[in-house]
Order: sequence, then structure tokens, then C-alpha cells
Amino acid sequence: MAQDVVDVVIVGAGPTGLTLAAQLRAFGVGFRIVDRQLDRVHESRALAMQPRTLEVLRGLGFAQALVQRGNDALRLQMHFGARVVGMPLFDVGLEDTAYPFLLFISQAETEAIMNEHLLAHGIAVERGVELLAFSASREEILCTLRLHDGTTEQVRARYLVGCDGAHSSVRRGAGIPFEGAAYPQTFALGDVEIDGELEQAAAHAFVGPQGLLLFFPLGRPTTWRVMGMRPPPRDQAGREPEADELSLADLQAICDAFTDGTLRLRDPAWLSYFRLQHRQAVRYRNGPVFLAGDAAHVHSPAGAQGMNTGIQDAWNLGWKLALVTRERANAALLDSYEPERLPVGRFVLRFSDRASSIAISESRLVRLLRTQLAPRILPLLLRFARGRAFGFRTISQLGISYRTSPAVEEGRPRLGSGPRAGDRLPDLRIERDGRECWLHEALTPLAFQLLLCGPAEWSTDDDARLPKHYGALVAVHRLAGEAAPGVLHDPNGSVLTRLGAKQPAQYLVRPDGHIGFRSGATDLRAAESYLERWLRAPSTP
Repeated sequence: MAQDVVDVVIVGAGPTGLTLAAQLRAFGVGFRIVDRQLDRVHESRALAMQPRTLEVLRGLGFAQALVQRGNDALRLQMHFGARVVGMPLFDVGLEDTAYPFLLFISQAETEAIMNEHLLAHGIAVERGVELLAFSASREEILCTLRLHDGTTEQVRARYLVGCDGAHSSVRRGAGIPFEGAAYPQTFALGDVEIDGELEQAAAHAFVGPQGLLLFFPLGRPTTWRVMGMRPPPRDQAGREPEADELSLADLQAICDAFTDGTLRLRDPAWLSYFRLQHRQAVRYRNGPVFLAGDAAHVHSPAGAQGMNTGIQDAWNLGWKLALVTRERANAALLDSYEPERLPVGRFVLRFSDRASSIAISESRLVRLLRTQLAPRILPLLLRFARGRAFGFRTISQLGISYRTSPAVEEGRPRLGSGPRAGDRLPDLRIERDGRECWLHEALTPLAFQLLLCGPAEWSTDDDARLPKHYGALVAVHRLAGEAAPGVLHDPNGSVLTRLGAKQPAQYLVRPDGHIGFRSGATDLRAAESYLERWLRAPSTP
């Protein structure tokens, strides 16, 4: 029985596990990623990617490939019988991102791109490999793996991360409860081609007394994803039987109930019944064991939050694991993962549950609101740009903040405006060496970014000392209204205004793009103190 030693073992090679693997690779961390399935997903499954997720994946080098293969639909058509209400998607409130749209792309395509990225760097998922058991001590975790040929292997690791879905063996082994319940309804979905008048540049929702029927412009493997609620067949005791296999005729019948037979489904690539759950792990960590993605939270697909939240779990955890395992950060940095990500999962769970309850409720009052009141008030609500902006910013996940995290700090003197410590750094247009680009593009990837803003005469000694002390882990940039060699130029002052930097300001941005520290000071002593709290210099043992 062979033994191996590795920094991190990742269990589960869906989008969450693959994102974590890509980030650990970028930081040069040794890891293994295993999955008991013999092949990656080939069904569409999760199919929408939010702007913040695309920002995250740009930092790993494959956002552009996703955009090229996806469909950036900009409208939602709400069908209330013969009445159609058009709703623009992400038309306001997303001015500070390079990806102001909802990208429809199948999970199969997403996983294919992520796997291609890892293979290009010599990393392959170990498939047909199952985690049988593990035991943890203060120094390491001993994992027992069953390989594809039936033999077992023991692997010693510093950390174990469960990205292995709702039935996570890592979560069970760590003894972490998974609280929540299942929805009583059964849903049907299919990836199909459609004959009939259905605009391909938009998503569509047909609203009826029985709930919603949704059409998403998928592109691959078929043009459309259809999802609706199965009419509840009851047995003599009034119970809903277990779902059997979905046929195209079954899905067509559900579609006809909403569209009066105006759309014909054909050439299915995937048909399935499924049940929804809303559950969350009570903890995301037990010592050296971490949970991310569906292993930590599962919920309805309302708002297209699930896969996106999982990818961002991995993005938050990955750089922390990387710096700690490379002994470039104090182990206490890992204590910030759960306080930052568990509240996000809790919010998503509540948000998606409420949205789903409205969409599928059989209450007579809710059905009346859904079919009679909604088509009358929705056009009025859409006139309020501020409300739409708030909603889109919430769904896009650009508004996620870690202001209460132990790993963020507001310095003094405090800035009166601009994004606060814990917020995401806005992505806005600037100029660098005479060329226009996005602010995020101009920053050094996989490092802490010290952004010195405004007209202050920063001490050359100060901002040269940090990179010398921490190496490539800390990069210093100047953002000013005046163009100069090596300076990030804000020609109209809009970026400095957004950052609250009409007076001198400094922003220390973490590798995940969230602000770790900020202040209006013109010296760097407080920023240095923040870095000393969390990081170690290369020479530190």
C-alpha cells in the first residue's frame, strides 16, 4: 500500500473543484484532484455564469474562452398568456465590470474549458478514484483512496477540500451537519431543439397558474434548455410517486400546458426529472478539512446562483490555502474562509428559496399574484432604474462583501466614500502607457495590490520597500489624474471619484480582488502593519 505526500487533496472535479485546482496550480502548490466519476459532465446542468464569476475566471486565464462559447443574452421575455413583457437583463448597475451580462453556457462546456486549461499545464483529474475514509491529526490528514482498478492507496495531505456535491463524503467524514429540506415538487428539464416563434437572443419565462416554464438560449449541445414543473400525478393515498424517466412526449405535454401547443420540441440531447433541495452545511471547516460548492450548500436554480457561488467559494479559499501551504501567510488566514463564505451561502439559500416559492407556490393568493397582478405591475416596476440596478447587482454577485471578516480592516484617517474594506474593487476603464484598459487587467495577478491613489507625493522608499520585503506577493501601483510612465492614468477623474480619492487614498487589494485594507493616510505604516499581520516574508522560516 503506497503512500504519497501532498499539500492539498481536492475531492470532486466539477466547476468548484476545477477552479480550486486551477488556482492552486497558478500559485505553484502541490495537490491532487480526484473524482469517482469516470468522465466529466456531458449534460448541460448548470447553465448561467454571472459577471463576478467571469471576473474570477479571467484571473485564471479562461474567461475569454467561456465568453466565446457562450450566449450573452440581454433580455428576459415574460409571457403571461397573450401578453409579453420584455425585461432587460443587466442594463443598469453593472458599469464597473468588463462583463455586464449573464452568460448562458452549459456546465459541460464550462468543465471542458477548465479541464483543457489544466491539461495544458500538465494536470489531469484522477478519475474513477473515490475517497473511502480519512483521519485527521494536528499535522496531517491520512486519506484512503480506492482507485479505478479496485486497489487502495493512502495519501497524506496537509489539507482536504470537499467539492464533491450534495452527497459529499468529505462532509460526512468531517461530521458536519447538512441542514435543510427538499422541495415537494418534481421538475422536468431538457436540452432540445424547438420549432416555433421563440426569439433566440432572449431567455423566456411562461407564467401560468401551475407555475413557470423556462426557456434558456443554451447554444450547445442544443439551442434551448427547457425547465418546468411536472404536474403532480397522485396515487390513491394522495402521494406523489417517485419520478420515472422523462420522455420527450412528457416534456412536450408540460410545454403545451403553458404555450397552447405553439412550440414543438425535438432532437433532445438530455431529458431528466429532478428534485430540488435547500440545505447548507452548518460549518464550512473542521480543522484541516474544508467544504466548497454543493458540498457546502444546495438550493434551487432561481437566480442562477449555485455554480457561481461554488466557483467563488473556491476562489476565496484557494489563494489562502496556497499562501499558507507555501508558508507565505500565517495559518490564521484560513480562519477567514468560513466567516466570509458561509453568510454568502446563507443569503443565496434564502434568496433562491423565496424566489422559488413565488414561482411554484400552489397557494391561491400567490397564483393570483403571479398570473393577474404581475403582468400589470411589472411594466411599472421596470421603470425604476435604481431598483433594477439593485436587483441586477445582487444577482450578478458583484455586490458580495466581506466587511465583517477578520481579514479586512479600515485604516485611519477613514475615507468618507468609495468601496470599503471587504468590498470588491470596482473594475473601471483607465489608461496604462497611453492605452485604454480595465483596472483589473492592469493589476498584477495572484498578488496583493497596493493602489496609491490621488495627487499625494508618495515616498519612493515606502512603496519600494514592500515589494523588496515580500517579493512578487505584493505589487505597488499608482493611480493618478496625470499621465506619467508606469502610472495608471485616470484621465477624467471618474475612477478616483469612485474610490473616494479626491484626497490621497490607499487601497490594499487581496489576491481575490476584495479590499483587505484602505485608508486616507499618506504613509504606509498601517498598510505594512496589516501585511505583517497576515503575510510572511520569503526569508521567514
